Amino acid sequence: MMNNDNQISKQTKLFGFIGVEAGVSRFSAVLNKMFKANSVDAMMIPMNIREDDLYFTVSNMKKSHVNGAVISNEYVAQIPEILDDASSMVKRSGMCDIVYKEGETLRGDIFGTRVLTEHLKDMMALRIAIIGTNHHAKAFSFLACGFEVSYFNDSLEELMAFTQEVELRDADMNRIASDIDVDLSSYDAVLDFSSLNSLAMVKSLGKINLDMKNNKEFSALRSRATELDASYTSYDDIIDKFASKAYQLIK
Repeated sequence: MMNNDNQISKQTKLFGFIGVEAGVSRFSAVLNKMFKANSVDAMMIPMNIREDDLYFTVSNMKKSHVNGAVISNEYVAQIPEILDDASSMVKRSGMCDIVYKEGETLRGDIFGTRVLTEHLKDMMALRIAIIGTNHHAKAFSFLACGFEVSYFNDSLEELMAFTQEVELRDADMNRIASDIDVDLSSYDAVLDFSSLNSLAMVKSLGKINLDMKNNKEFSALRSRATELDASYTSYDDIIDKFASKAYQLIK
């Protein structure tokens, strides 16, 4: 078996980890270590894929020996259009971070947001500030039961449309802009899901400050946390938790 001698047999279940610099990430190595430790005949293969080649690579998994793939953050919003079937979470949020091959079709789901919510519960976080209205914000909102969530965005119109789309009643909505001083120190966790290039308007951050960016992506939150000498958690900082969840799903 592959997990005894690191060889791939005809029976080995192959999965891809797709990203711009997937080979640099620890994700595949961590997951393969779990497979080996538990004598699971499976292997995760890092696949460095350029954006121009993403559609071709994922769609051609249908006829390949690869059984599925985990998708790195930079591509999660581009995967739903390639799928043949998708979970309701994928359809409602507009993102997908895990793909399964079923026959010659591809089905997509979300697992990373579930890991994030579990991590925050492990950290005893209750009051959450979310910046932005993108696919991550939508997915988190669908799973936010048990949290007290406040929403921040540079456009209140976008924020109102967002809360209607995710069916939030009486949501705590706040404008964030360069001409407004924002104090987030009362929150247990601040999640930046925005596309803002700077968070200079934020004068104080929360106890936990996290985004889903890997260490190769630009992070306005990381930059501001450094300036304020505050904590910062990236995707890569809790990658063992993501790998553990992926292991449970594909073993």
